[in-house]
Amino acid sequence: MSGALKEVRNRIKSVQSTQQITKAMKMVSAAKLRRAQDAITQMRPYAKKLQEMMSNIVSNSDGEVSMDLAAERPVEKVLIIVVTSDRGLCGGYNSNLIKLAKQVAREKYSTQLDKGNVQFLPIGKKGYEHFTKNGFKVINNYWDLFTNLSFEKVQTAAKYAMDAFAAKEIDAVEVIYSEFKNAASQAYIAEPFLPVQKVAQTENKKKSDFIYEPNQQILIAELMPKILNTQLYKAVLDANASEHGARMTAMDKASDNANELLKSLKISYNRARQAAITTELTEIVSGAAALQG
Repeated sequence: MSGALKEVRNRIKSVQSTQQITKAMKMVSAAKLRRAQDAITQMRPYAKKLQEMMSNIVSNSDGEVSMDLAAERPVEKVLIIVVTSDRGLCGGYNSNLIKLAKQVAREKYSTQLDKGNVQFLPIGKKGYEHFTKNGFKVINNYWDLFTNLSFEKVQTAAKYAMDAFAAKEIDAVEVIYSEFKNAASQAYIAEPFLPVQKVAQTENKKKSDFIYEPNQQILIAELMPKILNTQLYKAVLDANASEHGARMTAMDKASDNANELLKSLKISYNRARQAAITTELTEIVSGAAALQG
């Protein structure tokens, strides 16, 4: 019986040790989440307005100006940018993003995938490891952008996609990321990055009339890459906040599960201890009775 007690005691110590780690990780993620949430909250209105402005310019150009990044052509080769995290222990966060990326490739670009014309550009170690191990075509220069995350580092990945698209090496670019809602929920998003999407025109919507200075061609050539850099940076900031929210939630649930397990183990320990005491008392009483007899 002492062996059983020792085993239960060891399990209790192990669970307590694990619970200390999950609580610490929850606190760290909560602190990082505050900063990440502030960053995406401040960026989102700016990025949204820039996106609207760019879409309006593209929609109202009427072919007057050459816009390489908005050129629509038959899609032969596809690039899918997948923003995951560098670390695990964040529930189903990474697996959901990877699943969505492969779903987009299979359903939206099935013909291109069968021909081997779909490439993945992972941002984040988890996505890079998965797509590399599973034999997908991977652009492996940008997976570590979350190390000292900055606009300049994300800009290098956006520039690669824009250069490849402008050179007609790629015909479409998709971005897969997690949009931050709150600490407990994220929305997994797949949205087109290139070519630049036009605004859907309606009967009630008047055509925007822009005045360009110095001129439309120069302004668009200068402005469009900067706006696209901002769009990808916004997606990465969204993903960063989502990761910390998912990890905080996962660690909170893990701590609760550890509590439940500890309760169960302590009950088992007390029962085993009572059984051991009862056995010892029985042996003592039996020995005393034998001596008296």
